[in-house]
Amino acid sequence: MSGLIMAAQLLAGLSILVVLHELGHYLAARAFGIKVEKFYLFFDAWGVKLFSFKKGDTEYGVGWLPLGGYVKIAGMIDESMDVDAMKEPAQPWEFRSKPAWQRLIVMLGGIIVNVIVGVFIFWMLAFKYGETYTPNSEVKNGIVAYPLAQEIGLKTGDKITAVNGTPVDRFEDLLGAKVLLGNVDLTVERDSERLIIKVPADFIEKVTDAPKGSFIAPRVQFRVGELVLGSNAEKAGLLPDDNITAVNVTKIDFFDDLQAALAAYKNQMVELTIVRNGQPNKLKVQVTEDGTIGFMPKIIDVNYKTQNYSLLEALPIGAEKAKQTLVDQTKGFGKILKGEVKPTKALQGPIGMAKLYGSTFDWAKFWTLTGLISLVLAFMNLLPIPALDGGHAVFLVVEMIKGKPLSDKFMERAQMVGFVILIGLMIFAFGNDILKLIK
Repeated sequence: MSGLIMAAQLLAGLSILVVLHELGHYLAARAFGIKVEKFYLFFDAWGVKLFSFKKGDTEYGVGWLPLGGYVKIAGMIDESMDVDAMKEPAQPWEFRSKPAWQRLIVMLGGIIVNVIVGVFIFWMLAFKYGETYTPNSEVKNGIVAYPLAQEIGLKTGDKITAVNGTPVDRFEDLLGAKVLLGNVDLTVERDSERLIIKVPADFIEKVTDAPKGSFIAPRVQFRVGELVLGSNAEKAGLLPDDNITAVNVTKIDFFDDLQAALAAYKNQMVELTIVRNGQPNKLKVQVTEDGTIGFMPKIIDVNYKTQNYSLLEALPIGAEKAKQTLVDQTKGFGKILKGEVKPTKALQGPIGMAKLYGSTFDWAKFWTLTGLISLVLAFMNLLPIPALDGGHAVFLVVEMIKGKPLSDKFMERAQMVGFVILIGLMIFAFGNDILKLIK
């Protein structure tokens, strides 16, 4: 069931984005008087479709192959490879009869819409939910350095104060792309010393390989929070607001102390020393094979901050998040081209994307991921691969420079090469996802 929920969320998010992307092409084409013959969500390969209807000159429908969607623009060599139509004299309503600058706008229409959608989604999220974050000044006990952090020289208790000399205001910035993409210097305070710790250029590759939460977290004091229904903690009699001070003979001061202590006793019975209403007590509890007992921690020494925005104030916040997403995409792609990060570590296919949505539905998470994917689609479609919008745009720019269009024969061959590249990328993405699942 969880797999179905993940797949359904991904399909819903992608369907929204594909329709809007193709709508960008459609509206731009119609604005310049270009006939649009088909507008499809999913592909009607071999003429098979789930349903369709015709309105005006355009056939609208849903295909059976859920690998995107398309608009068939009259007089253009595209996915349909309708070369016979190109042999006829150009008609005034066809794509090929329009000036190069108009055709360029039509080709970029989908990308522009994806960027606008990404900005809009982040704008609305900032307006509705604001931004809840951890002020770095509130991380009074320093960080918990998990294995990846230890590899680059960080230690539990360190306080990270700056990235490349710029002070860190929000702790969450240390978990963002600016740090995880690597090749940055962290300013660290440790036992009254100031140190510079280098994050290597290939760090993102290690992050991709490691389990979630393998880098850093704030070091926090805690009390028992919400208990998991039917968990070992509930069965043992643990209650919300209990203060766990020891596991067997191991003293507990911070939540990471508890995590480490329980991890040392997986599948074993342990004795918890707790303080409840000022009175000490002891409880026996079974630790699971994952090293947990079944409760959420209630953080008591960190004051989180929520910044709320008016509708107008939220717009630049959304725009900045969208811009930073595109910048991070560009940097990440550059690292792949430079060989600093392996494609198998950096790229995800549909299975990996579905896992990001998770097995439970949450509106904020759904729209956040959909906004991110919209910007990823904009970036990917801008790549100069012949079958993508970016490839068509490159050919149109060349035409504008040369003063004459490229030959139909060249465009046909380029489209075929682009298809081969895209099919290869799709096979790679699916295969990579499956290998990750096996591992």
